[in-house]
Amino acid sequence: MEVIQSFTIDHTCLNPGIYVSRIDKGFTTFDLRITAPNREPAVAPAAMHSLEHLMATWFRNSSAKDDVVYVGPMGCMTGMYVIMTGNYTVEDMRSLTIECLEWVLKQKEVPATTPATCGNYLLHDLPMCQWESRRYLDRLRNDFHSEYTPLQVSLPDGKVFADA
Repeated sequence: MEVIQSFTIDHTCLNPGIYVSRIDKGFTTFDLRITAPNREPAVAPAAMHSLEHLMATWFRNSSAKDDVVYVGPMGCMTGMYVIMTGNYTVEDMRSLTIECLEWVLKQKEVPATTPATCGNYLLHDLPMCQWESRRYLDRLRNDFHSEYTPLQVSLPDGKVFADA
């Protein structure tokens, strides 16, 4: 099997920021990295779930709504993926994300948190979601990162990790 792109990034050097995870078939996958993997705690599941509902709602109602394909959490709970069509840059996504997080911080409730509208409606935490959003917003404004560090691992057969 081929190694997927996200497993070729050195997560020990990855900082909160916004990265282009991949571009293919007319889609750009953005990595909105909220916490530093393996150096900071992951976002708590309830806070991440609330952030997913809020970010998905905002992006699908934003000026970019026609280009939004997907907004959802990473399995490692250290960030969100946003998949877009069109020609969006990291700076475009940074501006959109800042606007989104400013909106998140003003919310008094999480949308779609009933048994009929959510598959796990009790797993939400708006205060912690807003705490994580405030911290991420500060990082996007004051300590922005957008370049991945590739993982440099050689396998016994001489191939590098990405070629496995």
